[in-house]
Amino acid sequence: MFIAHLPSGYLLAKATLTQFKISQIAPSTVILTMMMGAIFPDIDLFYFFLIDHQQVHHHQYFLHWPILWIGLFLGLSLLYKFCQKPSKFLLLALLFCAGGILHVILDSLVGDIWWFAPFIDRAFALFKVEAQYQPWWLNFILHWSFWVEIFICIIAGIVYLRSKRKDTQ
Repeated sequence: MFIAHLPSGYLLAKATLTQFKISQIAPSTVILTMMMGAIFPDIDLFYFFLIDHQQVHHHQYFLHWPILWIGLFLGLSLLYKFCQKPSKFLLLALLFCAGGILHVILDSLVGDIWWFAPFIDRAFALFKVEAQYQPWWLNFILHWSFWVEIFICIIAGIVYLRSKRKDTQ
């Protein structure tokens, strides 16, 4: 994914606000938290470009390991469930992790994700993007899967505009 992580985080946040009653946190905070979670795994790109010099695929770094995000989400969910009075921070951490899970799921469409890391060193992707063009990123932008990203962005834009229109009425 190149452009759809942030809009997909927005859509997840709007769906979460629709499905669950979250009264202790402002909706804008929920949206911002989930959007940040949906892009956070790509913070490893700084390491990838500045320190690692592109030696290892950045999806092999621990921030792209599904076990990290799913484990954190499950652990925080248990903590939330059994806390007498769970804090706002705990709920925000849960929402942030949901965004991280969404990120690795979306990356699995055409980007290699090491779903069983650190135990099994094997990448998985639903579809393969063949290397045909230079520079490398053209292979992704000219692949049919980029239309999925555009579609996610369009849907997020529509949802955003509708929510703004609803706010002004």
